[in-house]
Amino acid sequence: MKIGNKHLLLMLSFTCAGIVHSSAQTIGGDVQTDGKRVNSITTAVPFLLIGPDSRSGGMGDAGGATGADVSSMHWNPAKYAFCSDKAGVGIDYSPWLRSLGIQDINLAYLSGYYKIDDRQTIASSFRFFSLGELIFTDNTGQQFGQYNPSEYSFDAAYIRKLSDLFSLAMAARFIHSNLGSGNVNGNDFNPGNAFACDVAVYYNKDVSLFNTDANIAWGVNISNIGTKMQYGTKKNFLPTNLRIAGASTFKFNEANSLCFTIDLNKLLVPTNPIYDDEGNIVAGEDPDKTVPGGIFGSFSDAPGGFKEELQEINIATGLEYWFSNMIALRTGYFYENPNKGNRQYVTLGTGIKYDDICFDFSYLIPGKQNNPMEKTLRFSLLFNFGQKKL
Repeated sequence: MKIGNKHLLLMLSFTCAGIVHSSAQTIGGDVQTDGKRVNSITTAVPFLLIGPDSRSGGMGDAGGATGADVSSMHWNPAKYAFCSDKAGVGIDYSPWLRSLGIQDINLAYLSGYYKIDDRQTIASSFRFFSLGELIFTDNTGQQFGQYNPSEYSFDAAYIRKLSDLFSLAMAARFIHSNLGSGNVNGNDFNPGNAFACDVAVYYNKDVSLFNTDANIAWGVNISNIGTKMQYGTKKNFLPTNLRIAGASTFKFNEANSLCFTIDLNKLLVPTNPIYDDEGNIVAGEDPDKTVPGGIFGSFSDAPGGFKEELQEINIATGLEYWFSNMIALRTGYFYENPNKGNRQYVTLGTGIKYDDICFDFSYLIPGKQNNPMEKTLRFSLLFNFGQKKL
């Protein structure tokens, strides 16, 4: 991409990050052309919320309670305690915004785990989000420089099985966001750094449902609890997120199964209030809070009251069918309220497993035409090592 002004680079970088997180990032009180007020929640580094892997990507971006796999770090790291292999490594890749004709924005994700013993597991992941190459030109079109905005995070987690059915995980995360630098309207902007942690639990039990062998599971993950991200003088909340998930898997025989799953997500950050023409708050609460204040206040600070709080919960549902324990077929649906971003899409996916290697692929179908998330593909390659748990 070519760009002729460094100020535009900064704005473009922030815009691209916002588009990836939501198709309608806005500030509190904005009004659509149909007269409805939009009050999407905005945070720094929204790339942390992007589902990186194809398995959950094919199931409507639901993964908090599905069976454990190499990519569990993003969805619920406590699931690692129930992995059947000694260790595993996964590589995920997602090109983004291809429907807008942009060819160099992508997300790459590397993850892995190692089971120390029957009770203890360690895991780690690295996420890199590239916003491509931006080329500076002068008024005559001559190139005089280039910039490569990008963001990344590095995670490490410790997972412990507290019983045969229940596990707990703690994860630490370093985040770096380099979206641009310079001075806009008298404010200096520089790359930002932040630290965060996740706390997660997972429950998994074999049962009998409708006279069929089955497994039920549920999980809770509070992710990205950490310091604010500071690009200049202003500090921005990280996308602290509460994920509550459940799943049921019907095992028809040793090689064929069907999984139903659902995730509920809510950002634990302040909701933008409504201001009058003089900048006074007329509904809602002042968003200038501490991190703990933002988390606990996020359940009651929406200017529209309890009804708007419910609108801030997005829903992800998915199905996964394994045939002969070799081929997986997946589909799902993701819903976000129109007043909170309006991401609504159907997903399709498939997986092929041969011995200890699995290749997954997923495709996103948006609910509206000309959606920047249209034609989003995800690819995953997973390797498992060591003796399987019987």
